[in-house]
Amino acid sequence: MNTPAASPRPSPRPSSRPSRRPEWAGRNYLLLTAATIVTNLGTHGALIATTWAVFDSGGDAGDVGLVAMARFLPLVLFLLIGGAVADRVPRHRVMVAANALNCVSQAAFAVLVLSGEARIWQMMVLTALCGTGQAFFNPAAEGMLMSTVSGEQASRAFAVFRMAMHGAAIGGAALGGALVAFVGPGWVLAIDALAFAVAGGLRAFLDVRSVAERAPGGGLFADLREGWQEFVGRPWLWSIVAQFSVVVGLIGAVESVYGPLVARDELGGSRPWGVALAAYGAGTVAGAVLMTRWKPRRMLFVGTLCVFPIALPSAALAVPLDAAGLTAAMFVSGVAIEVFGVSWMTTMHQEIPEEKLSRVSAYDWFGSTALLPLSTALAGPAESAFGRSEALWGAAALMVVVTALVLLVPDVRNLTRRLHTKEVAGGLDGAPGPGAGVPGASAPGIPAPGASTPDASASGASADAEGALRGNG
Repeated sequence: MNTPAASPRPSPRPSSRPSRRPEWAGRNYLLLTAATIVTNLGTHGALIATTWAVFDSGGDAGDVGLVAMARFLPLVLFLLIGGAVADRVPRHRVMVAANALNCVSQAAFAVLVLSGEARIWQMMVLTALCGTGQAFFNPAAEGMLMSTVSGEQASRAFAVFRMAMHGAAIGGAALGGALVAFVGPGWVLAIDALAFAVAGGLRAFLDVRSVAERAPGGGLFADLREGWQEFVGRPWLWSIVAQFSVVVGLIGAVESVYGPLVARDELGGSRPWGVALAAYGAGTVAGAVLMTRWKPRRMLFVGTLCVFPIALPSAALAVPLDAAGLTAAMFVSGVAIEVFGVSWMTTMHQEIPEEKLSRVSAYDWFGSTALLPLSTALAGPAESAFGRSEALWGAAALMVVVTALVLLVPDVRNLTRRLHTKEVAGGLDGAPGPGAGVPGASAPGIPAPGASTPDASASGASADAEGALRGNG
């Protein structure tokens, strides 16, 4: 008996319900944001755990400084190489490999601390491995994020990303501090290792099928040289990086040395300083919320004006103001630096060719952090030579001066937001963008590699609560 052929099933109607997800929040963006939240939750708790691990092993404040320096030096030394590598091989692979290295180093650190046999030199070695991973991760992550969002919605996407990043940092520090007290630093380090494993897994699912393959270059040093030419050929790029080299160095000295000392001697203990740091973090979140709605036309000019309030905490400590005044100054500073950070990332996205993003970012990271070791090392001698209040007033004045000098650069004042910036390589959800797969193609208004324009440029000197003013997790 023959049965009639089954009629084809009608295709489902497209849903009339609007998507709750913004058009700029594509799959890759969501994966990157989720991974950053996970790593920031773990890392900011691990920073507290590392300090207590040193103390529990019998170390003193000098040993804490040595362990911190062991993390920082590889970060500076390998940043430029990390940027070149991230522009030569798929960025998501660099990010996953760096997360794997961080996971292994933090897991080994946790095992040593839990065993009760940790030595300072072992902590320094493992922390140096973690810093090496970050040196390769940071330029790749920044380049990947820039390539993931659309041009017209870039500033809103960056603001939401940074809001999530700072919120996770605040939560991670609070949770980490509580867990150190209840279960000890070893378990907090173990949680950080797990966080890196989870984040690496998320980043492994990034869809890069539509990203055009980069043409092979002339070698690692040739790539570094090309990145350097891109960097020095744009006056407002290197001038602002030079500005932030001074600003970040001074903030590092204020936050790591002077702030705790003033809190101890003038404000009654460490609690007011902790509240002030929390207010700074809350300010960065508030600034990110503001930037989801505000799109200043002269974004770089507005962002640079917002660097001036960063001097407020130094001035508040120099007076010194009471705890309420210091907290208010830190909050305003946090809002201001976030306006700068979002404006700077948007400028970078608009002006730098996609295939050079990681190298330019590496030069920016390198320049912005280069003076941190020197400034923190000189904080104590400066206090002895000039007095604490005078050193703090000097830091505030120097921040104001270098920021005012940057405003003399015409492009800092005149560069404007374009209505249509470069499209995403691979689109928001993997759809090919204009020029994908076409060697040398660039979006309207973006020069092809080797071209120059009067106002082309940028790289990000953003901020975080640790004083380095940077970090994508």
